[in-house]
Amino acid sequence: MSLKNDSFPSSVAFDAINSSLQSDDAERKSAVKAGQAIFAFVLKNAQGETDSWYIDLKDKGEVAKGEAPKGGKADVTLSLSDDDFSKLVAGKTQAQRLFMSGKLKVKGNVMKATKMEPILKKAQIGTKAKL
Repeated sequence: MSLKNDSFPSSVAFDAINSSLQSDDAERKSAVKAGQAIFAFVLKNAQGETDSWYIDLKDKGEVAKGEAPKGGKADVTLSLSDDDFSKLVAGKTQAQRLFMSGKLKVKGNVMKATKMEPILKKAQIGTKAKL
């Protein structure tokens, strides 16, 4: 099942991240050990619509639609525009730069947010051709 939403072009990155996590059991376990959190992403597109996805690096090592797994809660929620997320995943900008300029809002455990960069880097390879 694809996580892509046509109204959010950068959402293909969530499929790439999920593929990366699901393709290698050792890689998934390593990501869960390093992440130890549920990361929620709330993206806003050019039309002002919002949609959300989460990356569970606390238990399962998976990506899905919504703000958290059923019965769970995100440790950190990152809110940004679809365009900025696209740039972040493509490696054209850094999360810290987006945060400092007010383009990335972080709710919850800010220190956990810093553990997200390695996962996004893994997605860069899978999404460069698509974005």
